[in-house]
Amino acid sequence: MSERWLPETEHEHAVMRVLTGIRALSDAMERMHSAMKDDMDMNATDVAALRMLVIRETAGRLVSPRDIARHLRISTASTTKLLDRLVDTGHVERLPHPSDRRARVVVLTDQARAAFFRVFGERLRAMREVAMRYDEDELAVVSRFLDDLSGAMDPSAAAPAGATSPRLAALPLPSPGDAASA
Repeated sequence: MSERWLPETEHEHAVMRVLTGIRALSDAMERMHSAMKDDMDMNATDVAALRMLVIRETAGRLVSPRDIARHLRISTASTTKLLDRLVDTGHVERLPHPSDRRARVVVLTDQARAAFFRVFGERLRAMREVAMRYDEDELAVVSRFLDDLSGAMDPSAAAPAGATSPRLAALPLPSPGDAASA
């Protein structure tokens, strides 16, 4: 067990402020995801699977049932039940893998995208408004930092080279005044 770290230099104090901000953001994200679960009338694991699919689809990555099991840290049997529920409710489809006909990929349906953005749209808009306050150089640093931090916290989430989604539909972020998205 490591000892509690206490900053001493100005740089270390700046690092501590960032880490404190990350904890606050993590707490806010947890509350937001809990609210999404309630808003979508789904259990936490199903919402987590949809979030994972949205993120991976946006990144152009294929998602297999095994990827979902690993990401959620659940058994393949539990993953099958989860996917059956999401297929039955019209949120996902199982499709043949584009290059390996023995394998399947899981993709979001248009219905799932619409439901996700209906519930998440206002939150996305608020996050975009905060990001718009920063210039391109600042955003590049923030983006690099968040990518590095995500990789440090979950190395398995790094995108393999050449993984692309069969449905690389651009996911539109709701624009200000777009009532249909909120």
